[in-house]
Amino acid sequence: MALTATIYKATLTLSDMDRGYYATHQLTLAQHPSETLERMMLRIAAFALHASETLAFTRGLCADDEPELWQKNYADEIELWVDLGEPDEKRLKKACSRSERVALYSYGGRASEVWWSQNEGKLARLDKLEVFRIDFDALQALAALAERSMQLTATIQDGQLWMSSGDQSVLLEPLRLK
Repeated sequence: MALTATIYKATLTLSDMDRGYYATHQLTLAQHPSETLERMMLRIAAFALHASETLAFTRGLCADDEPELWQKNYADEIELWVDLGEPDEKRLKKACSRSERVALYSYGGRASEVWWSQNEGKLARLDKLEVFRIDFDALQALAALAERSMQLTATIQDGQLWMSSGDQSVLLEPLRLK
């Protein structure tokens, strides 16, 4: 019997003081059976960091040719491609050729550091690519906020993301690698 996705719903109230963007988004996420809570919550954090009216979740792990999030214009051209993890150079080159901007959030702890040291030189020539590292301990704290139905508040200022649920808050500070 095949495992099915677990559905999570989140109301995300966002105050992005860096971009002057203030909105509330109703998000529905399908957690793939092989996806960790940390990765799923990172998808919500990445959404908060790039939020717009046209930013949307994709099929994610179910589709090799799609990112986790993308923002398309009215002509169906990809303006922003947001990916997670430590993908290979070929995937990132393809993303840069298909999109105006690419943001990658690496989160694998020590594995992330090793991946970056092995790929930094190759990725340096991809002008459209931004790479960030998320501290795994902070990501685990973020995963502790996960519930099937969530009321999240996100505040972004000076590149820091504060994510809150009830009386619990977590600080994510994406470290810019490229």
